[in-house]
This record gives sequence, structure tokens and C-alpha cells, in this order.
Amino acid sequence: MSFQTPITIYDAIKNISSRKYLLPAIQREFVWSEEQIERLFDSIMRGYPIGSFLFWKVSKESVKKYQFYEFIVHYYQGKSHNQKAVLMEDEEIISILDGQQRLTSLYIALKGNYASKVPYMRWNNPAAFPKKYLYLNLLKEADDEALKYNFRFLTEEDAKKRDENTFWFKVGDILNFDPKKSFELHKFLINNNLNSDFAGECLFRLSQVIHEERLINYFLEEDQELDKVLNIFIRVNSGGTQLSYSDLLLSIATSQWDKRDAREEIIKFVDEINSIGRGFAFNKDFVLKTCLVLCDFNDIRFKVDNFNTQNMAIIQDNWDKIKESIRTSVELINTFGFDYQTLTSNNAIIPIAYYLYKKGLNCSFVTSSNFRSEREKIKKWLHIVLLKQIFGGQSDNILRIIRDVIRDNLNGFPVDIMKQRLKGTPKSLDFGEDEIENLLEYEYGKRYTFSVLALLYPTLDYSNLFHQDHIHPRSVFTSREKLLKLGVKPEDIDFCLENYNKIPNLQLLQGNINMSKGAKPFVDWLDENYKDDIAKNQYKELHYLSELDLFIANFRDFFNKRKEMMKDSLMQILMF
Repeated sequence: MSFQTPITIYDAIKNISSRKYLLPAIQREFVWSEEQIERLFDSIMRGYPIGSFLFWKVSKESVKKYQFYEFIVHYYQGKSHNQKAVLMEDEEIISILDGQQRLTSLYIALKGNYASKVPYMRWNNPAAFPKKYLYLNLLKEADDEALKYNFRFLTEEDAKKRDENTFWFKVGDILNFDPKKSFELHKFLINNNLNSDFAGECLFRLSQVIHEERLINYFLEEDQELDKVLNIFIRVNSGGTQLSYSDLLLSIATSQWDKRDAREEIIKFVDEINSIGRGFAFNKDFVLKTCLVLCDFNDIRFKVDNFNTQNMAIIQDNWDKIKESIRTSVELINTFGFDYQTLTSNNAIIPIAYYLYKKGLNCSFVTSSNFRSEREKIKKWLHIVLLKQIFGGQSDNILRIIRDVIRDNLNGFPVDIMKQRLKGTPKSLDFGEDEIENLLEYEYGKRYTFSVLALLYPTLDYSNLFHQDHIHPRSVFTSREKLLKLGVKPEDIDFCLENYNKIPNLQLLQGNINMSKGAKPFVDWLDENYKDDIAKNQYKELHYLSELDLFIANFRDFFNKRKEMMKDSLMQILMF
């Protein structure tokens, strides 16, 4: 390995575009944020070092032995994956061992775009991912005192907005200027009435750092032995922006699977299970951890030693069955009403997948009437372990314990035996009365609120979409004056404002019904929709409303009595 003559950013971009530079299968995916890219360009403009790079020169003979991937140019958050490179057998390439994130950032900024999710918009809404390009404000320095140059990812529409302190120059356009023809830059400044010294400094400096300065300092490894290259890769990636263990372990899997492409298989499968129902947030870590558990390896920690050739061969041979068990588990919890917001621990699914795997159960388990009671048992168990947060922190030990219990008790999902095994430990499944009362303190939309409500509504068909609904609409709790006008006693105002968002004022309603309910006073809505006394009483019974005064003026009494009813129900459910 030797240090080479540095090259310019322009040369690096040209080599990426021509596919002379590619990524080995052992590389992780792109993870940098917009802000990281913006800061990288600020550092480049200010002459700060951006680190060295490590390249691997792959001979024509070796190219056909390994799999390589192209750089991402158009990044779409959560959905962008590197495409497999199709190479001619006589091609010699340069593979990037260290510096992929920086080079991809340069490539996206200069040749592509970045589409990140707009906060609070749904993931399945295309409008939530506007295409943004990197721009540089030629008229004003950055407001952030840690930065000098104001680089920002903007949509083309936002970049058109101008004022006396704003002119956004698309950074990628600098590639169109010939650095030997400085008059082109002068002409651009004149044509756009950019007369300030700062504008000229910015534009000429950008051209200089892209076209002229040799900022890409790199070492070149020419050894063709994969084991050596893999060791170098792991060593150089042990610092900086840390690789996750799953990235490193997936790297090893990719190099050891001989019948499948581990990287493509696992990434594709993660996308598949995340698209089930309203969507989930599983990742490679979850899949790899599940592989270790399902294959009954004694050590299930994320260690390189656990992904040895023998173990990887076992995972590869059982991959189809592993996928089936995981997929069925996710489809099952989808029918329980879970999604990416309400499933508070991905690892809680692993024991379910293990049970299905050992029993040889497939997707019919999700719908067959033969398994109805078993599904109910698993649903209740899942809500309990999530509320007890037993998979929080380091969960390897609890996964091993539960796996052992399941393996030795396959006549049915062994909830009672698990509970007995964990009794008296920090991971106990037992609830005390005070603990149950505290569950009712969870608020609307919080991480564990759904599980509490789902336990209180065990008979609902969660294949339908249910909303968390405020019984007394939250719009009436916006001011003290509004509550007083509605008849709430002055001494109860603080209580109302402190508690309206908590579970005793929440119910689960089908989405379409909740939308129609809106902000109507609850007693009016109830009378409009349930004119028949039998139907109205059935509704009250289901929603813990029987014998309660439902007028907002008596919110305090309503809240406390409904809380007691819910507490009594939870004690019967949880203190089994």
C-alpha cells in the first residue's frame, strides 16, 4: 500500500461517473445527512483537511471474483440503495475502501440531488420527499458562526427566491465552467448583477477547489487477496463515522455466501417487511440478529467471530425458512395494529419468529381459525413485554433465555413459563398495582400509549385502521376561558389542562369514524350516532363509559372514574 499523487475533486467525480471508481460489496450504504454534506463543502472552501482516502486497485482477473456497486447520485431517504455494477471481464477498477461517504456526498452535491423526508408528513406521501440540490449563497456568509460559507440543500423553486442578501448558485453548475477561462465566471457575475467582492470570492474559490486544488489524498492497495482487503477495511472503518456491526457483518456475509448475494438479499428483505401494512422500521441489525437466534447459535452477540464460515453457511442454507418466519411474524403483528410508530422494540419480534421457525409454521398462522387462541396469547405477550421494556438496552441475554424456554416448550407459545422463568429478575413480566396505575399516565401519541389502549380493547379487529381519539376533544382544552364558558369549575381548570391528553380521556376509534367525529362535543356526537339505547349502551360498555357523566363540565369526575374502570380492567389482564 502506497501514498499516491493527489487528484482534484473534478477528477474524482469524473472517475465515479465513468464507473472507474466503484464500491465493494463490503461497504455500508450511504448515511450522511444534508447538514454533513453542507459542512463538508464549507471545510473544502476554507481549506480545511477532509481526510485521506483508501482505494483498492482491482485487477482484471479479480474483478470477476467479487461484486461491486455504483455510487448513489440521486439520494432518496429510506429508499436509496446502491445499484449492482455490471462490468466487462477485461475492466480494471478502483474500489473505495475508505472515503465512500465523503465521495458519495461530493457526487450527490455536484451531479445529483438529495430527497429527505419533510417532518410530520407521511412516509407514503410522495410530496414528503422533495428533490433538493446543493446551493451556495453568493451574497452572504452563513448565519451559523461555526461556518463561513452558506451551503444549503434547496428545491429549485426555493432557490429562485432572491433578495438583497440572497443569490443561490447551484453548486453542480461549477462543473460547466472551464477553469482556464476565468472570463466565464466574470461574465456570470456581471449578467446576474453580482457586484459584491464576496460573490466573486465565493464563485472563484468554488471553481478553484473543484477544478484545480488536489484535495483527494489517497493510499492505494494493490493486493488481490480478499481476506487482507477485508481486514484493512475493518481496521480503517473502526474510527470516524462508525460503521454499525451489521454493516461489517453483512460485509463478511457477502464475501462468504457462495449461492446468494447476502447484501442484496438482506437489503431487499428489509425493504419488503418494512412495506407491510402501514410500514415498519426494521433494519439489517434486526435481520442479522434474528438469523443468529433462529439458527440456535450459542453466542448471538454481534461479533465477527460469530459470523464465521460455518455459521454463515448455516444461515445461507436456512435463509428461505428464516425469511418466511420473520415475514409471517411481521404480518402477524400488523394484524395486531402495530406499525413503525407503535412497535417500540424490533427485537421483541424475534421470539415470535423463533417460535414460528421451530414449529415450521407459515403465513397461514396469521389467518387460520385453528391458531386464533395462540395468536391472542402472542398479542397479549407482545404488549406486555413492550410495556415492561424487557428488550431495552443489551437484549442478548433475555433473547437467549426466552429462546431456551420456547425451544423446550413447543406445545404452545409458553407465556406462563416465560413469566415464571423471569420472575424476580430485572426483566420480570409481573405488574404491581402502582405500575398498572402509572400505565394510565401515558399520553396521546406517545410510544407506549397504543399498547395500553390495545390491552383495554382486546376485541377490536386491528386489521382495520384505528385512531387514538380524545373523547372530550382537545380543542376545548386550549384555554382557561374556553373551559370556564363550558361550565368547568374554576378549581378544576388546572386538572383539566394537565390530564386531558392522558389515556383516561382516550379511546380507539376506526379512522373513518374518528374523522367524522372531529371536534364535536362528545355527548352531541354520541346522541347523533347512537340514537338506539341498546347500541348506545353497547358503545359505552366497550369504551369504559357506562354510568359516567359525559358532559365536559364534569371532566374531573369523568376522568377519575374512567381511570378506575380502566385500572380494574388492566389488573385483571396483567396480573395473571
